[in-house]
Amino acid sequence: MRASRLINILTTLQAKGLVTAEVLAAENDVSVRTIYRDIDALSLSGVPVYSERGSDGGYRLLDGCRVRLNGLTPSEAEAMFLSGIPGAAADLGLGALMAGAQKKLTAALPEDLRESARRLQTKFYLDAPTWLAEGEQPNYLQAVAGAVWSSKRIRIRYRSWTAEKNRVADPLGIVMKGGAWYVVARVDNTPRTYRISRVLDLIVTDEGFDWPKGFDLAGYWNENTRRLELDLYPNWATIRISPHGLKEIEHIAPPYVRANIGFVAEADEAGWQTVRLPVAHRRMAVHEMLKLGPEVEVIDPPELRDAMRQAIETLMNRYAQGEDDLTK
Repeated sequence: MRASRLINILTTLQAKGLVTAEVLAAENDVSVRTIYRDIDALSLSGVPVYSERGSDGGYRLLDGCRVRLNGLTPSEAEAMFLSGIPGAAADLGLGALMAGAQKKLTAALPEDLRESARRLQTKFYLDAPTWLAEGEQPNYLQAVAGAVWSSKRIRIRYRSWTAEKNRVADPLGIVMKGGAWYVVARVDNTPRTYRISRVLDLIVTDEGFDWPKGFDLAGYWNENTRRLELDLYPNWATIRISPHGLKEIEHIAPPYVRANIGFVAEADEAGWQTVRLPVAHRRMAVHEMLKLGPEVEVIDPPELRDAMRQAIETLMNRYAQGEDDLTK
């Protein structure tokens, strides 16, 4: 365990530069006193690690020192090769760089770890789009990615749900979700999300921008996703659903709805169950319930039940008129 900890201290110092004993202790789940002993052991073994005193002090490796470590475990080597799954890197224009990095990593690994990494690649494949949907390859994806890497301001003409808009934005990061690519960009000092396939025109300017202090891309995206789910499904409904309908809802309902289904009562003799679940605004809620056909009955709220009745009556009248026309 100590050998693993010493390697972890070395890789942390090499990656981060100046690091305090407190940070090293937290990362390795040991006391600060243990870190002091580990640093002494590294110094005695010839590793050029030294301390900087003061409130902004800590430990660092001698400038220019690079420690070559081949202490990857089989699981770590496999995890590294997951980053080389084809698709996303190629879409971003990084396919050749990813392939080159993989070759270098393979050459540096012992033979047993090479075989472990190769075996993983033959047994795992990422297909990001959902079923019956194609992954996007937006026209401006690589240009947006280049602006993100170089921190260059962009000017875009964007088609939203309601209108075309012109925006000057600071691109902070790129996210792929369900086969669709998004750019998170700061507009008027506020992070916003834009689907890259809806960008109609793009100009990457020569203007740089400063990274917003405290911004975390993953944190922003997760919070934005939760907020969007609440906006899309602000209401609740109680329904009766058949066993077949319950299986169908696992396929057609989004994850947020599936995760919040609550069973209100025990199943009846026919297997129908009463459940409570989040639903969209009335028109969309009716559309989603109609997908389940005769496998569902809306109990509450009354306005959604009435809207379902009206939609079904409209369909019945439409098909009845069709039959009359066909018999003429």
